[in-house]
Amino acid sequence: MKRSVKERNILDKFCNKFCNIIEKYTTYIIVSGFVAISSGRARGTEDIDMIIPKIDKELFLKIHKDLIKNEFVCTQTDNPESIYDDYLKDNSSVRYVLKDKPLPEMEIKFAKDELDTYQLKTRIKLPLTGLDIWFSSINMNISFKEELLKSDKDLEDARYLRIVYPELINEKEINKIKYMIKKLRLS
Repeated sequence: MKRSVKERNILDKFCNKFCNIIEKYTTYIIVSGFVAISSGRARGTEDIDMIIPKIDKELFLKIHKDLIKNEFVCTQTDNPESIYDDYLKDNSSVRYVLKDKPLPEMEIKFAKDELDTYQLKTRIKLPLTGLDIWFSSINMNISFKEELLKSDKDLEDARYLRIVYPELINEKEINKIKYMIKKLRLS
């Protein structure tokens, strides 16, 4: 069920363009709803969530400059120093959109703990999506949706991922991740 380039939607194109820039400088993962959506689940979203490792300000400024050159803008502020110091460094996310287009948004945040670091280490490309981008693992997505997020939409995403990727499901790994979530995010 590989999608062709002709079938690319706005989210796919936006995500590809953004990820291609980020990948020149650092590792990243796409997490949460877009994993299910890009895998064929029919539901809407206006944003894509990305986690990158904690990077220094100098590297962030290079990334930001490249994003601006490619017509992305940060919705919080035009000041790249402030984006880093007032948001990313303090574990807050920032959002980028294409110039003059309020949607879709890419929400970026730094890895904040060993769970996010583990997500980055276990990242995966998912051929079913037809996208050449890095996602957090299916086991990681299911774990977060079932253990931490738990909204109806998230639980439906988890069920969908279990159906679409049975060969990637590892219950022992899911339980390990759920334990990490309880320890690091729910205690």
